[in-house]
Amino acid sequence: MPSAESAADTVDVTSLLERGRTLATPVLRSAVDRLAPPMDTVAAYHFGWIDAEGNPSDGDGGKAVRPALALLSAEAAGAAPEVGVPGAVAVELVHNFSLLHDDLMDGDEQRRHRDTVWKVHGPAQAILVGDALFALANEILLEIGTVEAGRATRRLTTATRALIDGQAQDISYEHRERVTVEECLEMEGNKTGALLACAVSIGAVLGGADDRTADTLEKYGYHLGLAFQAVDDLLGIWGDPEATGKQTWSDLRQRKKSLPVVAALAAGGPASEQLGELLAADAKSNDFDSFSEEEFAARAALIEQAGGREWTAEEARRQHTIAIEALDTIQMPDRVRAQLVALADFVVVRKR
Repeated sequence: MPSAESAADTVDVTSLLERGRTLATPVLRSAVDRLAPPMDTVAAYHFGWIDAEGNPSDGDGGKAVRPALALLSAEAAGAAPEVGVPGAVAVELVHNFSLLHDDLMDGDEQRRHRDTVWKVHGPAQAILVGDALFALANEILLEIGTVEAGRATRRLTTATRALIDGQAQDISYEHRERVTVEECLEMEGNKTGALLACAVSIGAVLGGADDRTADTLEKYGYHLGLAFQAVDDLLGIWGDPEATGKQTWSDLRQRKKSLPVVAALAAGGPASEQLGELLAADAKSNDFDSFSEEEFAARAALIEQAGGREWTAEEARRQHTIAIEALDTIQMPDRVRAQLVALADFVVVRKR
């Protein structure tokens, strides 16, 4: 019998992602329709369903990794994928609540190759719609009215609190000269790992899985989230703007203490020391927004010379391995295990 890793080579990840999007989107649209005007329109713009003038659009709605994981989660527990749909929608609502607020807090003007909500509709609408999406997420689950739905809601709210903790840590680190690798991993585990962990357990909970199974799936999702964020951190500095939809050197522009930066500062050596001096001066500068492309490129080069880029790529691979190993400790259909492995592989090799 082939291993999950070899079987994963034959999995069509694009189809898995499309299945998650196809099953979740109608329920997601129905949930957004509950919002009072103009929040319904603002949310529809954020999801890429309409353009800034209100015309129908087929804008990029994101990778849909979380919905795909929620449906596979239900199948891992022996249930039909449709059982995981409310969980997929709830997680997607929380994820987008965080994006709306994060874009405003970070000052990001572009997401998915379009102006962000706060840029088009103003900061107040970005805040209100984000709050509304979080409330909808809990409604969607609690309306099911089962014991399993209550368990799922508890996991979602716990993950949401961790996500908010992570964003608070991320913002506070922007104003510190030094952040340890351990602090950065804790922050990224909260900001990204917690919700992915919830996504890959919530469908199983709705399908009646016991806590041990759900907790183990959460372990897979948590470490997958850390791998996902490590790759995101690489793309945040060296990603192609045409693929990512963000500015060049986007994380450096925001003074983020992402993994490549933190690892480079911790490495020691001439490049690390020079980078530390530049970033310390940057933190005190009032002219940071006028930096040239060459100045950001120089900082990126120092991060790479100090080993921050390679360390982060290796950390993504290490977290990927831990995630895959967690799957071996619980029973699930071989087909589902192979699909979870394939999704993990996709996360580590993606370019956006």
